[in-house]
Formats: sequence, C-alpha cells, structure tokens
Amino acid sequence: MLAAPCMAQRHEKPSDASNGIFPKGQPGPADNFTGKAWNYGLVPADSTLTTLVGNVYFEPGARSHWHTHPAGQILVITDGSGYHQIKGQPRQTVKKGDVVTCPPNVMHWHGAGPDTGMQQLYIVPNTEKGIVEWMQAVTDEEYTNPK
Repeated sequence: MLAAPCMAQRHEKPSDASNGIFPKGQPGPADNFTGKAWNYGLVPADSTLTTLVGNVYFEPGARSHWHTHPAGQILVITDGSGYHQIKGQPRQTVKKGDVVTCPPNVMHWHGAGPDTGMQQLYIVPNTEKGIVEWMQAVTDEEYTNPK
C-alpha cells in the first residue's frame, strides 16, 4: 500500500479584533480618544501591587489622544493591528504578538489602523508615581502620516 501524506486545510477568516478574550468594557471618554475605544479593567491600581492592568479595544480608526505615564507603560497587542507613536519619532505599525514599551514621561499615542480594529493589554507600573496625563487629540494628519 502506498500512503499519501494528508495535509490539513485550514480556512481562517481574518481576525475580528472585537472578539477578544475579555469583555468590551466601558466606552473610552471622547476627552481621551478619537473614535470608539472600549476599556476593561483587569487589575486595579492599589498600594500593594502598584500596577494597573487593563484591556482596550479600538475600533478601526480609533486612537488615544497624546498622553504620558509618569512610570511608563507596556502594551501587549493581543489581536488586530494598529499604530503606536512616540512624539518626534516615526509612527510604528503594531500587530498581534507585538510588545511596546513607552518610556516614563514620554508623550505618545496608540490605536487601531484605519481598516482593522486592535486589542491591547496595557500595563502601567509604579502607579504610586501617577497613572496618566492626557493631552491634545492626535490630528488626522498625525494619524495618517507615518513620519
């Protein structure tokens, strides 16, 4: 008998970043986001762990405003794709599996790409130093310009 190798075929649909492992959460306030973003807290800030952890889902085109974190921030992209930019540096494209570090007190923004949503875990360490300082909205020109 001859045995022919069997190849499994997978028909994967493109990821829908809105179907993350966490609930969608609460809508992000328009004072801090352009477009629709949803926040779901996972670990509240406290004096023992001094770390804040949560999940944000950005609908396509949604993004945070410029902001800083006194002790920095770590982002883990868990689904979809989008952008991250540190003020004065080129915009980075980020996708599922990427990890981004935002240095302390450095202005930056992050959000989904124009056609794809994005899910991200955010980790804010050393919350005793403060959590976030929100600034102005990211303009459409800043959002679409990769430089």
